[in-house]
Amino acid sequence: MKISIGGSGLFAGKPAPTVTGFFQNKCDQMWERACPRRGQWPPLTLGALLVMNLSACTVGPDFIKPQPQHISEWSKPTKPAPSQTVGDTLDERWWEVFHDAKLSALSQRALTDNLDLKLASSRLQQSRAARQVVTADRYPHTAASGSYGRERNSSEGLQDPSGNNGKSAFNLWDAGFSASWELDFWGRVRRETEAADATLEVAENDRRGVLLSVLAETAQNYIQLRGVQNTRAVTEQNLDVARHSLTLSQLRLADGVATDLDVAEAAAQVAAIESRLPALEQRQSQLINALSLLMGEPPQALNAELSTDAPVPQTPPQVAIGLPSQLAERRPDIRQAEARLHAATASIGVAKGDFYPRITLSGTIGSQAMQLSDFGSWGSRSFGIGPQFSLPLFDGGRLRGMLNLREAQQQEAALAYQQTVLRAWHEIDDQLSAYNASQRRRDSLAEAVRQNQIALRTAQQQYVEGVVDFVNVLTVQGELLATQQQWVESSTGVSLAMVGLYKALGGGWESVYPVAETAQR
Repeated sequence: MKISIGGSGLFAGKPAPTVTGFFQNKCDQMWERACPRRGQWPPLTLGALLVMNLSACTVGPDFIKPQPQHISEWSKPTKPAPSQTVGDTLDERWWEVFHDAKLSALSQRALTDNLDLKLASSRLQQSRAARQVVTADRYPHTAASGSYGRERNSSEGLQDPSGNNGKSAFNLWDAGFSASWELDFWGRVRRETEAADATLEVAENDRRGVLLSVLAETAQNYIQLRGVQNTRAVTEQNLDVARHSLTLSQLRLADGVATDLDVAEAAAQVAAIESRLPALEQRQSQLINALSLLMGEPPQALNAELSTDAPVPQTPPQVAIGLPSQLAERRPDIRQAEARLHAATASIGVAKGDFYPRITLSGTIGSQAMQLSDFGSWGSRSFGIGPQFSLPLFDGGRLRGMLNLREAQQQEAALAYQQTVLRAWHEIDDQLSAYNASQRRRDSLAEAVRQNQIALRTAQQQYVEGVVDFVNVLTVQGELLATQQQWVESSTGVSLAMVGLYKALGGGWESVYPVAETAQR
């Protein structure tokens, strides 16, 4: 609440109360609530009751945990695929459902060695330290001081402790102890602590979000690496077939049943297939480097253990994705948006608390003497104790502007929370659709590969028998290579879609950074 003079502030359009009258009314109301039979109590007891009652006040709105609207069930595919999603409890260590030992080992290494995770942990430590700085205002501040000086004052000054008109120097021994404590009548400090706790929760969920991204990126790069290796293997198989066709055409040319055109076309086919290999090798090197970076290792550090070909990790028949109602508690970005809204709400209370007076109890006790033998004696004692009072009267609208800013920031945080939840639903729905569609595409391409293999064998046989031209063999072989590469890419896409689904669901951080960890302040 703001004490204003004239027609501005909270009392705009109303008679402006005087400072004394306003607080007299407030104190009377607090006094009446604290003890309706106050006339029967000693003044000291009544004062203690009043302080306790005032300390229970907390200005500003209380944070209410938002209840986001959620869908009743996940979307169902129009045409089912071999691997189905079910509403069972989501596996926290979802990367292990691929049953790939190398992927599990890399994921575990990323949990301990990834530098982005270490940076996020460092930011979390900074947030914890910042919270400690803020919450220190809840407690009294104490300090001890001491000094010694050899001094000489002016003979023309107002006072000369030496008693010799400034003609001689003197010693001055001084030591003391001071304490101060702001009485948080209006809850301003409590709101600052609440905002600091919420800000710390933002940092905690930021680290969880980084962990989720690191795990997903590790799995994606590994799956893509295996996909590239399988594509290279398919390309090399087709290269062997093309070389065989080239040898066959050369033999037929020697027998006089083929032409130079057949040999040239066969040689061109071999060169075209060979040209695909350098790009695949470069892509493999890039993915190994990407995984090395995720592990905090130098370039090509993982080349020895990852350069050997291995199959693409396959998805299980059923994928547990949990229930829609659990999403807000699991996705780090939703939890982070909620914590930002909490911090913004508490900051309104801090801004409102600045309108109220600040009352600080302070006291000092010490000893001062000119002779060391007198230092600490009863006569050298000094002390001071009493409250300090400060009340903003006119600040040019600074406090009002700060309050308006905090309220606008709270509105922004509320809208950001709604947008985060809505975006999460869209991401999950898109990933569910992608997971189902990629499986159907993979199965269709598998059939296309099977039929192209039959067509190639038939074309080769007919070419040997002289029924078709060599161009038919080359055409079918090119189609087979294309469909085989597409099938490998689609198989890789199915596994990548499952990784994307788990990332959209927000799973994977619970076993490493559990919610119980937030209690460690």
